[in-house]
Order: sequence, then structure tokens, then C-alpha cells
Amino acid sequence: MRKRTLFRLAAGTAAAGAATLAYASLIERNMFTLRRYDVPMLPADAEPLRVLHLSDLHMMPDQRRKQRWVASLAALDPDLVVVTGDNMAHPDAVPGVLRALQPLLDYPGAFVFGSNDYTGPVWKNPFTYFLPDREYTEGVELPHEELRDVFTGAGWVDLNNVRTTLKAGGRVIDVVGVDDPHVERDDYPAVSGRVGATVDLSIALTHSPEPSLLDQMAADGFGLLLAGHTHGGQVCVPGVGALVTNCGLPRSMARGLHRWPGSDSWLHVSAGLGTHPTAPVRFACPPEASVLTLIPR
Repeated sequence: MRKRTLFRLAAGTAAAGAATLAYASLIERNMFTLRRYDVPMLPADAEPLRVLHLSDLHMMPDQRRKQRWVASLAALDPDLVVVTGDNMAHPDAVPGVLRALQPLLDYPGAFVFGSNDYTGPVWKNPFTYFLPDREYTEGVELPHEELRDVFTGAGWVDLNNVRTTLKAGGRVIDVVGVDDPHVERDDYPAVSGRVGATVDLSIALTHSPEPSLLDQMAADGFGLLLAGHTHGGQVCVPGVGALVTNCGLPRSMARGLHRWPGSDSWLHVSAGLGTHPTAPVRFACPPEASVLTLIPR
């Protein structure tokens, strides 16, 4: 009797695990979700400004459902589009990224790259994400210069270790960005400095939300810090949240809008729209894009 009970328990556990895996790989990873946040950071008499934040597309050439969904976001009529990296997951991904983003290229935009804009993903043991000092492994080279040319050719601002101003929604915005800190391509000291009094607002971009970098951006007075990279944990435990962020950011900040500690800055971390191609699953963490409506304080 005991053996029969143990067999049933094992069979039930295996069935539940298989069902969970099927849900995570076939259903939730395609449950594209639009999240909306109000960010109180403008002067009292300012009109709201809508920022569409996209990250971590990890685009494969045949992901037409994702491409159609992202393209449909142009109906939101954003004032500014911000992309925080990891657009590609395949050497032939640029046409797919373009199908997704083409309708949004008509709007003012800014971008930084992530490591998976430069080199493709490789298979790895997912448990290594729990190791703080794991070695980064590069895959096949990706056509990042081709993608950069598409973005800049449409008028989007390349903020990879760059600082400038842009106009969006009738406002002058001080914008700064760094190349991906996750693979040590960032050079914030080259673009750092206090936000000037002549701009209407300020936004800082990075792919990986490393706390030491965010501290510097907040200290310079940037009011909105935007990042991706974490995938929101990608596989979360209900009631617990993300188990890992793949960077120095606390798990409690793995996605969503947060006040950056010790500052007046707001941090938004996108859980992103894709997955690592060798681990195409999401659980309790659907893929997302976000509309941040900047409103008066």
C-alpha cells in the first residue's frame, strides 16, 4: 500500500511539473502584457508626458506574434520611446526587430545596447545564475552595427556612453546612457555631471541596473532611471517573487517602479519581452512593455 501511495505521489508530482513547464514555455512566455505607471516627477503646472519603455526583446527571426504585438504599441501614441537593450538573439534577427519597432521609429526615441546586441546567447546551466561571480560566455557575433544604423537612421538617439538633449512632448530632456555594465562596456565618468537647470526633465538609461551606477546617476540628479536585463527574474515564485536578478540589484526591485534609495530619482526596471532562447520559459513573470506617464509631483 505504501509503495502504491509513493508511486501515485511521484506520478502526480511529475505530472504537475510537466504541466507547469508546458504552461511556462507555451503559454506564459507569449502572454505579452502592457503595464502602466504614473511617475510623479514633473513640476506642478506641467502637462503629462508618456514614455514607452521596451527591453530585452531577444528576438528570433520567426517570432511573428511578438513582432505584431510590439508593433501594435504604436497605437499608444507615446511622446518618447526608450529601448534598454538585448534586442537580438540570432544573427538574422534584425528584420524581425525592424518588423516589431518600425511603427515606433516615427516617434522620438533613445536606446542603449545590452550584451545580447553584440553576441548571441549560448546554452548554460540555469542554476549558474545563482553564482555571483559566474564567467560570462560569448556566443556568435550579432549585427549590432546594422541595428544601430536602423535606429539612428530613424532619428533615435544612441546613448551608449553618450549624453545629450532631445526634444519630446514639447519638452527639452537631458538624456544620458551607458553601454552594458554587465559586460563592462560602460563608461559613466565620461558622460557624468549634474543635470542642468535649463532642461525640463532628465532620464538615464542602462541595460543592466547595477546599483553603483544607479547611485551615480541619481547623485547627478537624473529624475528617471530606466533599465532592463533582469527579465523580472523570468521564473518567479508566487508570493516570493524573483529568485535572482543576474546583477547587483536587490530581488525586490527585479521589475517595476521604485524610488531609488537615498535619492529623489525613480527607477523603472522592465521585465522585458523575451527569454534566453535556450530557456524559453516564464513563470509568474509574463513578458511586458511599460507606459510610464510622467505627471506633476
